[in-house]
Amino acid sequence: MDDKDIYQEFIIELYKKPLNHGRMAKADYRAELDNPTCGDHIELFIKAKNGVVADVKFSGSGCAISQASASLFTGYIKGKKLASLGKITPDDVLKLIKIDLSRNPGRMRCALLPLEAMKKALAGK
Repeated sequence: MDDKDIYQEFIIELYKKPLNHGRMAKADYRAELDNPTCGDHIELFIKAKNGVVADVKFSGSGCAISQASASLFTGYIKGKKLASLGKITPDDVLKLIKIDLSRNPGRMRCALLPLEAMKKALAGK
């Protein structure tokens, strides 16, 4: 088994047992997004304290890539300053999941759905 297979197993495990999964009743920022091309749905909740992401959760459903990406992304932004979140790039998110999606660009939107939800939440849309 090579590293690629091991990491794909990691994505499946995150899909089955995601980190930071759940809802948040009193979130400071919240957004919902859908990916109509594959049916992904994500709702992102962010609680801030003193300008820092104190807690973050996501709920929703979708493919393994979108759910694993949301799981990794929420862990990535927890503890970051709100002011720095706008600097997170799609490449930053793709590095988290460690899967080359260049051969499957249709899955790119799946992986980037949590980033888009965060931007929407922070914009208050």
